[in-house]
Amino acid sequence: MLKTTFISQIYDNAQGLLGQKVSACGWVDNIRDLGGVRFVMLRDRTGMLQVVIKKGVTPDEFIEASKDLVKESVACFEGTLVESRSKLKYELQATDLKVLSRPVEPIPLEPATSTEAQLNVRLDYRWLDVRNLKVSAVFQFESWVANKFRDFFRSNGFIEIFTPKIVAAGTEGGAEVFPVIYFGREAYLAQSPQFYKQMAVIAGLERVFEVGPVFRAEAHHTVKHLTEFHGLDIEMGFIEGPEDVMNILESFFKYLGKEAEVDDSLRSVRNHFDLTLRVPSKVPRIPIKEAYEILKERYKHEIPYMEDLDPQAERYLGDYALKEYDSDFVFVTEYPWRVRPFYTMRKHGEPDWTLGFDLLFRGLEIATGSQREHRYDQLLVNLNDKGLSPEKFQFYLNFFKYGAPPHGGAGLGLERIVKQFLNLDNVREARLLPRDPERLVP
Repeated sequence: MLKTTFISQIYDNAQGLLGQKVSACGWVDNIRDLGGVRFVMLRDRTGMLQVVIKKGVTPDEFIEASKDLVKESVACFEGTLVESRSKLKYELQATDLKVLSRPVEPIPLEPATSTEAQLNVRLDYRWLDVRNLKVSAVFQFESWVANKFRDFFRSNGFIEIFTPKIVAAGTEGGAEVFPVIYFGREAYLAQSPQFYKQMAVIAGLERVFEVGPVFRAEAHHTVKHLTEFHGLDIEMGFIEGPEDVMNILESFFKYLGKEAEVDDSLRSVRNHFDLTLRVPSKVPRIPIKEAYEILKERYKHEIPYMEDLDPQAERYLGDYALKEYDSDFVFVTEYPWRVRPFYTMRKHGEPDWTLGFDLLFRGLEIATGSQREHRYDQLLVNLNDKGLSPEKFQFYLNFFKYGAPPHGGAGLGLERIVKQFLNLDNVREARLLPRDPERLVP
């Protein structure tokens, strides 16, 4: 007896299946034994189905076999689909069953109530935690977001690239990287595909994107940091300014919000989460110098001039965007040069400021982007001003020697998008197997 359908598909086609033989496989969520009849709640990732085992319907040999079932046993059932008086509306009257496996010791984390446990315990037993339908919905949604990202950018003329994750130099000049030994030489796990997606644009691919792992050796212990996450990266050539990059990100989130409301594949996710997204016709753009004033005057929160925003400042600006623009999103633009990487283009006539931006989603930075510096001579100046050695970045500088178009792009964090969209408390909830400074298993 093989799993040929999901439980949700049985419900979708229930009217046509009534009185017919159907089969379902999954995990035993609960058992109620009333003597002459046994009710088994069967669970797969799409939902629950009540299975009824009783004399006169189920052969005696299978009634006997059902006594081996306990919570979290894996089993397949075959029988007749009938209407039920339970809230599930339909039930399977079993005529056949097969117990595939059962727990060999007491379960350390009950899937049905796993979300009530401490997060560290949930992560220790992640394979049990994800059996909880609400937790499972997080990863169904995450898969959906990644695929919608691909669909959207392909439809806008971008092509997917696949860049190295073992690199010769850190994108940010060697800070916050994981060193690895590469055949006797020191190399690093990639902080981002930044250099290589720029190379792809310069190589003539013009518009590129990537979905791939990113590694950050940051010893943070916050609800928004991971040492490994999945980046959603874009880079586009022949732009007139950073507004072109912001416009396409804005369009992507409009698309994502509309699709989340109507996509039939998200029905099980919508059972657990509100997928409403507020994206106005024009997401507000606030220069960071103006943001400093808003924070100081409205929220009594002062950021030192020409410094980056702190987490509280981001939350306040998220509140500001919601109240003033009815927007879950806000772009903060023209970041100070001192807090941006060397490849960021500086403002003409204002070299202490840049054409760099962040996109905040409900008060959390989910994307960082900019127009990049494409002029070779100016890149040398930028490296010098950052105190970085051009020799160390010569492989990158070589890309710009033979004709580079004006270009820009952004890097987004998949897990942060999912965290904010679903209003999760911790970004670790949006990573199947999160890595942080303490966690290396499972």
